[in-house]
Amino acid sequence: MIVLYNPPSSANRKPILPMSLLAIGALLEGRYEYVIVDGNLEPDPYVVIEKLIQEQGATILAVTVMPGPQLADAVPLCQRIKKAYPHLTIIWGGYFPTQHYDAVLRADYVDYVIRGHGEEAFLALLDTLQRGATPLALNGVAYRAGDEIIANVPAPIPHPQNLPDFPYHRVDLTRYIRPTFMGKRTLPHHSSYGCPFFCNFCAVVNMVEGRWLAQSAERTATIVRQLVKTWQLDAVEFYDNNFFTSEKRVAAFSQVIMDLNIGWWGEGRIDTMLAYSDQTWRLMRDSGLRMVFLGAESGSDQTLKRMDKGGRASTQKTLEIAAKMADYDIVPEMSFVVGNPPHPEQDTKQTLEFIRKVKQINPHTEIIIYVYTPVPLSGELYEQARADGFAFPQTLEGWISSEWQDFIQRRSANMPWMKDPIRRYVRDFERVLNAYYPTSTDIRLTRFWRVLLRSISAFRYHTQFYRYPLELRVLHKLIHYQRPETTGF
Repeated sequence: MIVLYNPPSSANRKPILPMSLLAIGALLEGRYEYVIVDGNLEPDPYVVIEKLIQEQGATILAVTVMPGPQLADAVPLCQRIKKAYPHLTIIWGGYFPTQHYDAVLRADYVDYVIRGHGEEAFLALLDTLQRGATPLALNGVAYRAGDEIIANVPAPIPHPQNLPDFPYHRVDLTRYIRPTFMGKRTLPHHSSYGCPFFCNFCAVVNMVEGRWLAQSAERTATIVRQLVKTWQLDAVEFYDNNFFTSEKRVAAFSQVIMDLNIGWWGEGRIDTMLAYSDQTWRLMRDSGLRMVFLGAESGSDQTLKRMDKGGRASTQKTLEIAAKMADYDIVPEMSFVVGNPPHPEQDTKQTLEFIRKVKQINPHTEIIIYVYTPVPLSGELYEQARADGFAFPQTLEGWISSEWQDFIQRRSANMPWMKDPIRRYVRDFERVLNAYYPTSTDIRLTRFWRVLLRSISAFRYHTQFYRYPLELRVLHKLIHYQRPETTGF
């Protein structure tokens, strides 16, 4: 018996379909008995896992771990379980152990790490352990050999077209259907792996090395049609790293789902989508595309160059895509990274001023602001951060300290390149911006409250007097209006 565990992904335990574990489970079907335990749904996951060990003889606990709340849960839970059941084999996979496998394997309660995409690597590790062998040269696996940490090369990306469909019967799918900006009954899907670009602040690069592989438009549409029919969905979110890489695929998909009358969302790249034909834009709009997440990243062309965004990325193209999406009534959801080395204050102010230009062109643009946090990659930004004294923790206990949990969730006050007063300036700007332009994704916010928020914040926004917006803090507590995913300040 194998337990696939999804630790809580947020403080409020918002249920998000654990697609990474469903992808693993799809390959285990008919070969290994397994159970998916979702920490977002269980009040005490430890009790559930312990029961599976005691009553069903579970011998392997496989945990998917993202930085942040999942890491903070996984560390003490695995410590406790390993102490109580030392015979249990514990395997970690996901973004965090892929990047920081050495820190993970310094903990004696984690036996193996899956590096990169885990579907085929995890299955190969299970087969190896079942034979009683050691994964000496198994791609995608890291482990301890005495005092030495052995890290084989990351697992290659499996082609999504060749993988089986998700085993939805392994979870209570009804608990993951939720209302969103796109529709009242929304579920996610993952139709492609990877991204063909090498932005040096992005954790995906380490896992895919510029590769992008996708399900065909026809298969993706068939899966969406089945979900809509079986679960009465009216919206689908695509959690692909870059759904819009291939215009041909997107156009074909849009054409095939035209009759479903659903809303949908995905993540794309500005310069890629600007090259789309007007016909493709009409197809996307008419098929129900409501919003696209775009990494605008900066209001500085110099910073975009340091980010390795590629020669086609520019601030001018960000303004162009904002205008084009206004024409097609598709909402741009743009992320920006502020506080980039080597001149974080100048970089921040330039980007915040640029955000105002974007809003002037397309007021419906959703703005998400992050503070630059390094990923373990070579690159100008990371090297500059190291020169400023930055270093990652060497142990899991260090990673789950309050200081580093704040860092992971991009709200640390102790980053050497991003301190007060500039950090406070970003926080105040964000609060004024989100009041003057209330997010269109908050389906609970009535027109009355939108007008009120805009009226109260108008003076601050127009005069650019953002400091100490106490009245907006009070108003936010009274209205509880939703804001885009932000820096967390």
